[in-house]
Amino acid sequence: MRHPLLKNFVSFALPVIFLAVASMSLPRIAAFPPEWQVHLVSAPYLIFATLLLLSFHFNRGRVFCVALLLGVAYWSCRAFLQQGLVDFRTGMIYQSLAVLLPVNITLFCFLRERGVLTTAGRLRLAFLAGQASMVAWFVRYNYVEIQQFVGKELVVNPFLERFLIPQVALFLFLAGGLLIAGKLLVRPAPLESGMFGALLAAAVVCNWLTTEHIVPLFMGTAGLLLIISVVQDSHNMAYRDDLTGLPSRRALNEQLMGLGRQYSIAMLDVDHFKRFNDTYGHDVGDQVLRMVASRMQGVKGGGRAFRYGGEEFTILFPHRCVTDATPHLEEVRKSIADYQMKIRSADRPKDGQEGKKQRGAGNGDQTVSVTISIGVAESSDGSATPEAVIKAADQALYRAKHKGRNQVCT
Repeated sequence: MRHPLLKNFVSFALPVIFLAVASMSLPRIAAFPPEWQVHLVSAPYLIFATLLLLSFHFNRGRVFCVALLLGVAYWSCRAFLQQGLVDFRTGMIYQSLAVLLPVNITLFCFLRERGVLTTAGRLRLAFLAGQASMVAWFVRYNYVEIQQFVGKELVVNPFLERFLIPQVALFLFLAGGLLIAGKLLVRPAPLESGMFGALLAAAVVCNWLTTEHIVPLFMGTAGLLLIISVVQDSHNMAYRDDLTGLPSRRALNEQLMGLGRQYSIAMLDVDHFKRFNDTYGHDVGDQVLRMVASRMQGVKGGGRAFRYGGEEFTILFPHRCVTDATPHLEEVRKSIADYQMKIRSADRPKDGQEGKKQRGAGNGDQTVSVTISIGVAESSDGSATPEAVIKAADQALYRAKHKGRNQVCT
């Protein structure tokens, strides 16, 4: 998606829509036949098993841990909490879930991905096992002090008295939701969106624990959201370039299969990129590629930008001839040529405040600019294949290089 606001909207909309559908479905479940209601109870186990397999297959350790956490939480609700909070044991288990669910979901949302069976992945699984052992220890030896602390009223407010969730846990759910929401606003991502939905679903379960069908319905919804997030994230890895954020060559190949008779394809190449890499290093070269990609994303005229490979990019113009596409390609070329990119000096202090002082004094940074060459071709009468058009655009790109670079050739 080109527009960050649209990407942000989808990141929040998907979990909200799923949870809203679950809420609207709740009153209708009572009318289901008894055998369907039995399936509803067992469905979350199947969902969590599927989620565990998917996250293991795609090596998503964070989601794997959250799936285990939610699966154990659902089993605990079914095994111990169906009758409500009737004694110390059930109260302790409930409070442990109400505290550990928001803490762990938020924590795993912010941890870096380290895989499932790596050293870091095994340590995280051991961390969850340690929490389960701690809760079992508290229950076994009647740690009333822990229960009293978690259940302590922090703020005297009639509104807060409506919640079953202890105020400590309510604060953790609220803080976790705000933190994850803030992360989604800054950098929308499928896995974080799924965890945001899972956190909201867990809050609903903890607050309406004794309401019939709430637990299986919302726990299952949390699992489904995470399954969708894993699939979306894996799709992005396959079809989106990690460095630039542009759709990859695989995505371009799929787009080429659905083109009509009229279209234009532009091939773009960063001028003297190897020399630039040799002079400034690969890190700066990566900055250049990201800058070029960001400028290309703003292309007008219905153009769609892709990373073709290395320093080469593609812009596809469906239903456009070369004459229509060329002015928009000129805009992209000019915006890149005019862009002055600052390179951090090797002797610039790593401390942020000192770096700002040097910037203010005009020292420590070097400014460079890059240019691109562009070749564009069209499908003419519709008889040319996309491969032939790409080849023609490549030949036009070579002509642009031979003519002196930093220009568009047809």
